[in-house]
Amino acid sequence: MSDSLPPTELEILQLQVPETAAGLRLDQWLAERFPDYSRSRLQRWIKSGQVLLDGRHCQAKEKLRGGERLLVKPVLETEIADQGEAMALDILFEDKAILVINKPAGLVMHPAAGNPNGTLLNGLLNYLPDLAQIPRAGIVHRLDKETSGLLVVAKTLSAQNALVRQLQARSVKREYRAIVQGIMRIGGSVDAPIARHPINRLRMAVIESGKPAVTHYRVIERFRAHTYLKVNLETGRTHQIRVHMAHLHYPLLGDPLYGGRLKLPAGASEDLIKELRGFRRQALHAMQLELIHPVRGESMAWKAPLPEDMQHLLEVLKSDVGK
Repeated sequence: MSDSLPPTELEILQLQVPETAAGLRLDQWLAERFPDYSRSRLQRWIKSGQVLLDGRHCQAKEKLRGGERLLVKPVLETEIADQGEAMALDILFEDKAILVINKPAGLVMHPAAGNPNGTLLNGLLNYLPDLAQIPRAGIVHRLDKETSGLLVVAKTLSAQNALVRQLQARSVKREYRAIVQGIMRIGGSVDAPIARHPINRLRMAVIESGKPAVTHYRVIERFRAHTYLKVNLETGRTHQIRVHMAHLHYPLLGDPLYGGRLKLPAGASEDLIKELRGFRRQALHAMQLELIHPVRGESMAWKAPLPEDMQHLLEVLKSDVGK
């Protein structure tokens, strides 16, 4: 096997330490050589005898001389203690490396306080138990509980790391549909840093010292008191679209955290009033996802149609003519 190739799960790798590694700690060089694996995981392999240096057991802190022969036997380890739960998953694409899922509104991504089970992670563990050996069961990016739409899940550690690097490089393209309160005249962009709200820890806010966040939006259709938008993320901060739209004073319709009081247009029909009052989630859907496949190296894209609740909301908005 060529030692220019990174190991995948369960491959046994034999390689020679280059002279340039002389003086480095064994675990340090392994972490540089195999970035798909964390340093702590590599240290566990060394301690358990999965790494042999010139045929002998070794220690993570050993200094390399250069020229040694290494035998590395990667092992799959359980990363997640959560249990799998039977759940219907809307899978748009699957191969040996990734899953693309259309998440419904109301589904939480990970177990946490208040949501110990019944999450997407639990459903993934039931569908593919081996995902317990990958951090976060392969989930690489999040959608809020009440946001519907597309997300990608990695089925291998190397695929997960490759996708994370794409997200960090901002090369993953994510397109959303949103319905906001107020009438936007033109589209634009928001370049405003986001951080945890200093008082309400459940909220995020535009704060000068926050992390960079860029959102682009375009008007699709205007109604008497609402606007239907196409939104593209350049970055992926927590609640980013919700925070940026509220920052512009065009909060997402139905957003319980950033939407403020519901405003009914003058002369609204009974159907519209009922629909607006009954729409209890942020009107946000991740419609399109585009990325470079972590194994094939080719660009791939998927679309998920608007869910029924947003489709019906748009129909009622279109039919409302006021007084």
